[in-house]
Amino acid sequence: MSKNEANILTLDQFKTKHYGAKGTNKRDELEDGYGNFKIGTLIHEARLEKGLTQEQLAQKVGTTKSYISKIENNIKEVRFSTLKKIVELGLGGQIDLSIKL
Repeated sequence: MSKNEANILTLDQFKTKHYGAKGTNKRDELEDGYGNFKIGTLIHEARLEKGLTQEQLAQKVGTTKSYISKIENNIKEVRFSTLKKIVELGLGGQIDLSIKL
């Protein structure tokens, strides 16, 4: 194993090294932030795939372009009820929710 290979960390190892073990405040904040980022990214990609502008999606859902933009850019957390409207009414999809223990 070369010196460079010895310095390679998995993502989980990197997060533990820089943000602490799972269950610590700093690590939990990182994981929560990633979840919000992921939701915004998924909405953005689905909206583009459907060929909709933020304004068009907002009109379908009954909200504003600004709100859709804030969700997509991880500036604002989305409530589950609003997420459901965005996915079902705005994008014609469904939410697939799972819980991992």
